[in-house]
Amino acid sequence: MYLTRRGLIAAAGVLVMTLPACAPSAPGGQTGSEQVTLDVWGWRQEDVAAYRKIFKLYEDAHPGVKVKYVPYKADEYDTILRTGLSDANGPDVAQLRSYGLLQPLVAAKSLVPLDGQVQELAGFPEPVLDGARGESDKQVYGVPFAIQTLHVIYNKGLFDKHGLAPPKTWDEMTTAFGKLKAAGLVPLATTVTDTWMLPIQQEIFGATTYGGHDYLTKMLAGQAKFTDRPWVDSLARWKSTSEYWPEQYEGVSYVDAQALFTSGKAAAFPGGVWELAAFGKSNPELELGIFNVPPPPGAAAERTLVPGYVDGSFGVSAKSPDQKAAVDLVRWMASPEFGRAFATELRQISAVPGVRPEDPLLAQALAAYQADPSPYVTYAYFSGGTPTAWDLASEAFSTFVAGRSGAGDAAKHIQQGVDQWFKPSQ
Repeated sequence: MYLTRRGLIAAAGVLVMTLPACAPSAPGGQTGSEQVTLDVWGWRQEDVAAYRKIFKLYEDAHPGVKVKYVPYKADEYDTILRTGLSDANGPDVAQLRSYGLLQPLVAAKSLVPLDGQVQELAGFPEPVLDGARGESDKQVYGVPFAIQTLHVIYNKGLFDKHGLAPPKTWDEMTTAFGKLKAAGLVPLATTVTDTWMLPIQQEIFGATTYGGHDYLTKMLAGQAKFTDRPWVDSLARWKSTSEYWPEQYEGVSYVDAQALFTSGKAAAFPGGVWELAAFGKSNPELELGIFNVPPPPGAAAERTLVPGYVDGSFGVSAKSPDQKAAVDLVRWMASPEFGRAFATELRQISAVPGVRPEDPLLAQALAAYQADPSPYVTYAYFSGGTPTAWDLASEAFSTFVAGRSGAGDAAKHIQQGVDQWFKPSQ
């Protein structure tokens, strides 16, 4: 158990992690003799060292500020955060989930609206701010920190060995997968048991079939549904790639799929851009590439689409006794200085406008997403009520890919759940 910020202030000699700043003076009018300790809560335990480097930039410019990054287990974080935000002993700044998962905190008035307080948010694209926006009041409650894009990540060495290049057509892609399979490799290291990955895989292989943002616009207006032909066809198209999945894929976990890829037994892995850092750490010898799935015959979209979404944001607790200092910190998190440090240290795509990753694969992913973006529909835009489309999809897709239900059944399961709460825009 960690000491709270209040306990840290009271305890002499306690070491705390520092937090970076953007202006030469301390936030909130702090003088050099006053000490502010800001607790930043998050769900990324593996990122402590990186955040220490990132936040050192802020602390150097704000000698009156100390910041402690307090990470929790990702699967426990949401519950812990809800409790922590209920009193002044919780976080000053918190890493927030995006879209529908943010809404319970907004409804509980646990966060400080940042409209008018963080002027830098005016430069963020509206779709990016959607990830940090309250659905009821349309106010922004966090500074988005990362954009996650979804791709087929491939082993360039294996592709080169077998004379393959990133496919430009659906037929080129399936032909390449067939050649890899004939060579004794797993073409696609997919997982089924970790159901949270299934909607991601469906977007990667199905986005062009249903039509991406064009179809989403119709769905939000009540003019299209999950049960309509384009969406149902996208599920069938995705599952058609199962002949290239691992043998007995019904029992393959997320960790198993990662291991197949990093060991060189699998040639490609469909997943998020966040995998690049993990794969590079697991096997530094891997030469990685990314591509996105070309439109299959009969697809609604004529261009290759790149699915993506806002991963989360940093917001300020309404109970923080150092609220002014906390707001100053999240203002810095909207700056290019933070964005560049975030992209470099965490090998992620920063949500800060104008920040281009130095990592060539991240730069490629961002450029492709900006040119032809597609939404992560079930997670980003139909998760504001209960049951969420993402939960429903995770359930329905697991039975669908196992052959215990059809594409229409899976789509019906999602639509029936969403119909309990979703109201189309007028």
